[in-house]
Amino acid sequence: MTGSKRDLINYRLSRAKDTLDDAIILADKEKWNSAINRLYYSAYYAVMALLLNSDLKPTTHNGAKSQFSEYYIKKGIIPKELGKLYSQLFTWRQKGDYDDLFDFDRDKVIPYLEPVKGLIVLIEEIINQ
Repeated sequence: MTGSKRDLINYRLSRAKDTLDDAIILADKEKWNSAINRLYYSAYYAVMALLLNSDLKPTTHNGAKSQFSEYYIKKGIIPKELGKLYSQLFTWRQKGDYDDLFDFDRDKVIPYLEPVKGLIVLIEEIINQ
């Protein structure tokens, strides 16, 4: 069963919001590494919705990051600060998932909750224009 491009975009936006909710729950439980993972994936799903909306279909996380930068950050459609946020979460997610003896804390995680939410809202606005 396949849906339309619009269905897939809406699904990814929904996943972005649900995953942000997961990040908030994990942060409330002080599960910082898992919260960073969920924050990254929340942003990633939103970015993937945006890229699909432009008929871009990266096959890797690095590809998504590159295309997001090339088509949206460098052109000024998405503010540079949000591009930096996404890149930082990309790096941190990998560190948190794969590096030994590396742990996040409240001071690193909490400041990212609202900006990730803002990124999702902005992406949704761009898609719905």
